[in-house]
Amino acid sequence: MDGQVTYADLSVSRNCLPKSSSPPSLPQVVFLRQKLSIDKSSMDVEENRNETTERPGLLKCPLDWLPIQEKCLFFSRTFKSWNDSLADCSTKESSLLLIKDQEELRLIQNEISDGGILYWIGLNCTLSEKKWKWINGSFSNSNILKITGNAEENSCVYISWTQITSESCEVENKWICQKELKPTRKKVCSAS
Repeated sequence: MDGQVTYADLSVSRNCLPKSSSPPSLPQVVFLRQKLSIDKSSMDVEENRNETTERPGLLKCPLDWLPIQEKCLFFSRTFKSWNDSLADCSTKESSLLLIKDQEELRLIQNEISDGGILYWIGLNCTLSEKKWKWINGSFSNSNILKITGNAEENSCVYISWTQITSESCEVENKWICQKELKPTRKKVCSAS
């Protein structure tokens, strides 16, 4: 019995439907999954969904952000120090770029068309360990990122079309912010 699916007919208020001259192309369906246990029974209700909201193609980045893998990236057009770049990303509800693997690095570097443009990423040198540390607290894997330059106090990392280099965090470069790619949400209305 565990995992049974129950279907229900719903009446949806006309106020909740999109303003359109044509009727919706797909019916709205709510899936109810009932879980039974010895002590209690509970009911999980999944969101109103139709077939089009299930496809991953509806993941969307904000205007002026570029989708790459599961992220949205913002390539700045101005120049700031590493700390000011970090603060700017924060105001955009994002963080400086964290690179997880060689494939992601390759895709990002392909978007940097001019080899002379340098972009801060979320990697700097920790004072105590003298190691490259991402802003999320993890240490950089030297097998993924081959950083040229010294790991010393007040050093931060930038990428360009062809390289990954350390530089004084006070130098002004462009920067890349990232945020997770979010699925678009349909308007959900309460029954009235």
